[in-house]
Formats: sequence, structure tokens, C-alpha cells
Amino acid sequence: MKNQEEIIELTRLNKFISHNSNYSRREADKIIEEGRVSVNGKVVTNLATKVSINDEVKIGKKLIKEDKNRMYTVIMYNKPKGELVTKNDPQGRKTIFDTLGQKYKHFLPIGRLDYASEGLILLTDSVDVANKLMHSKLERIYKIKVDGEIHPKVEEAMLNGLELEDASSGAHEKSKIKAMSFEPFIAYQVLTNNKNFSKLKVAISEGKNRELRRFFGHFGLNVMDLKRFEFGGMTLNNLPTGKSRYLTKDEYRDLRSFLKVDDD
Repeated sequence: MKNQEEIIELTRLNKFISHNSNYSRREADKIIEEGRVSVNGKVVTNLATKVSINDEVKIGKKLIKEDKNRMYTVIMYNKPKGELVTKNDPQGRKTIFDTLGQKYKHFLPIGRLDYASEGLILLTDSVDVANKLMHSKLERIYKIKVDGEIHPKVEEAMLNGLELEDASSGAHEKSKIKAMSFEPFIAYQVLTNNKNFSKLKVAISEGKNRELRRFFGHFGLNVMDLKRFEFGGMTLNNLPTGKSRYLTKDEYRDLRSFLKVDDD
């Protein structure tokens, strides 16, 4: 019986360099164009060049070795209201991929925000990275506006957690999930508090199944605005609504550290 031929994955040269060195993709493109990069002993200036793990890539005389913990891409997207976090919608509503474009069609969203919510969505081309981040207890920070007052019972539940047999208030109309357990919030800050509306900043460790809408809905508080602006230390900062960016070097470093600890 013949041995099956090994499948070797090819990666864009600039991606390989940025994932395995301190160069960004833009910086990698520049040094490739300048003729400072060689592949298997030959100088390469074509930005479309692809390499495999078996190729010898050098910047000058320095060999660039594959960092197996970083052969993936993560992007951050600032989702506006009125977009669905899904590949396709049977009703023809706009999705985040309509804005992001074909380039990111194979990327996986790490967690979701509902149609009426906005803010930070992370996406990756790695199933493993997506699963580990989605199921992590990394801090998610939101800014929320509700249509009423944050009274002591709400604060008590934020501090101590909440068990509900019926958490359908605030849920999606088609959701089959009824009972829910809400862990204590990691932190919260009431920014504005009055009978007409209140604003809060909250930090939680999950955020699934419209958790925050259900939590406040239990107390008769409708969430008017919800924006996630931080996930595991990665923050929107000044990223405009409807725009995306790659993670920074520091964000990739911190992510690698988290994934290494998670593996251990």
C-alpha cells in the first residue's frame, strides 16, 4: 500500500514573517520589497510568495523559525448595530462578513453580539484558538444603558450571582434556553443612575445566550444600548465602528502566553 502524500500548508511570506518575528505584515512587505528576505537561499521580492514550514526563510543572515503557537491570525472588528454575527442570514439581513468582505469569509467569530448590540468581535482562522477563547473565563467588558434604576437588588445580584428557573425575559424569541445561572460579575461601575435610564460599565467572564439582556430583564430593565469594548485585555481603543484591524505585537504576545497556559 502506498503511503499517503503529506499535505503541506502554504502561507503568505509576509504572514509567516509577522507571525514568527517582531515585524508587522506591513513591515514584512517593506523588507521583502527591499530584497532583504531570502527563501531557500534565493532573494525574494514578490509579495505574493508563499512558503511552507519546510522552507528556509531568512532576513539577512537571520533564520526565521516557525513559532507553532502563533501560526494563526486574529483580527478585531468593531461591529455596528444592525449586523448579524453569522456567515449567512436566510432573511437577507446584513452580516459582519458583508462588511469584512471575502478575505475573511473563512474566519470564525469568537463569541457573538446580537443584532442590536455593538462593539468588539474577535475573529480567527484557527478553530483551536477560537474554541479556547470562546470557552475561556477571560474578562469581557461592556458599557450598558438600561431603561430604569439600578436598585440594591440588582447590585446584590451583580455581586453574588443569580440562579433563575425562568430567564426568558431579554432572551431571543426563538431561544429554547429558559433556566440560567449567572456568575457574580467580575466588576461593575454604575455611571448614571435614575428612574428614566441608567448607564453601567460591567465586566463578566462569559457573555453567552444574551446573558446581560436576560440578567437585567429579570429586574424589569430593558437593555437599550450594549457595547463590548474589551475582551481579555484586547480593547477597541480608537477603532472606528465598522472597521477592523490585526492584533498588535503585544496583543499577540499576551495571547500566546494565555494559550500556552491553557495548554499546560
